[in-house]
Amino acid sequence: MTDARSSLIIFSPSGIVPVAAPVRKAAKRLSALGFDAQVDESALLKHQRFAGEDEVRLAAIHRVAQTAPHVALATRGGYGLSRLLDRIDWPLIAQSVERGTAWVGYSDVTALQLGALAHKATGPAKVEEGVTAGFWAGPMACDDFGRADSPEGGDDVTQDCFVEAMTGELEAVGFRAEAGHDGLTVSGRLWGGNLAIVQALLGTPHFPKIKGGVLFLEDVNEHPYRIERALLQLHQAGVLEQQKAIVLGAFTEYRKSPLDRGYNLKTVIQYLRTQIKTPILTGLPFGHVPVKLTLPLGRQVNLVVQGRDAFVMW
Repeated sequence: MTDARSSLIIFSPSGIVPVAAPVRKAAKRLSALGFDAQVDESALLKHQRFAGEDEVRLAAIHRVAQTAPHVALATRGGYGLSRLLDRIDWPLIAQSVERGTAWVGYSDVTALQLGALAHKATGPAKVEEGVTAGFWAGPMACDDFGRADSPEGGDDVTQDCFVEAMTGELEAVGFRAEAGHDGLTVSGRLWGGNLAIVQALLGTPHFPKIKGGVLFLEDVNEHPYRIERALLQLHQAGVLEQQKAIVLGAFTEYRKSPLDRGYNLKTVIQYLRTQIKTPILTGLPFGHVPVKLTLPLGRQVNLVVQGRDAFVMW
């Protein structure tokens, strides 16, 4: 895969990268997978909890867009992109997509992805077979390719799915959903990402107004009551009822409270199903977990459920 299409730039648009080792390991691992992996000049800078001051991170995004590599891969999430949304050159981002760039990440990178959708910088919803340019919810350099606890640098499923997506070979993903949705078939634009970011963008110019979509969500360090509150805000704002389906990924690393008394994520989902008619599926391998799929944001997809086997095809 060492051709002009394999160029990959690792950049830091959000939170600080505490140590350089995971980035270096990620670059080495990605090179072994066939990419011409380069690290952006400001990827390891530090300012407070950010990967450099706002102007530095904004310049990094624009620099990557101007270079237009085959893949623009974020180091990590954290927090920081919300500060930049009003100043991002969205036409420049759109031009990078037209030139073939696939922007990849999740977590805080959801802000960049949804902003691009809102500002029509993601490319068309329907594309020719094998086209990889656009925005992808998928792995990031540090946690997924630079893991110190894995000699290979990360989970095999995560890496294989990413490589297939970036080479244009990935046309569908599957997962095991809970029972109760057999026969469900819907079509719509795939969008979403980190729930806290989706909630934060609601009511701003950077929130995409997508009707009839397939909305997927994940989060980390959020207690189920906070997850419920965010979902209810989206519901009460009319967002959830406008979707063809809601697909929930991983919601991890929250602390239970003695006040919960049986209240958990399962009861949150049960309650939400009494409030909206939109089908809510669970089990999507995506979020702050080692095993995650790579998903095409903004693409027109078909969601099909057979028994408990769910498939997302594009």
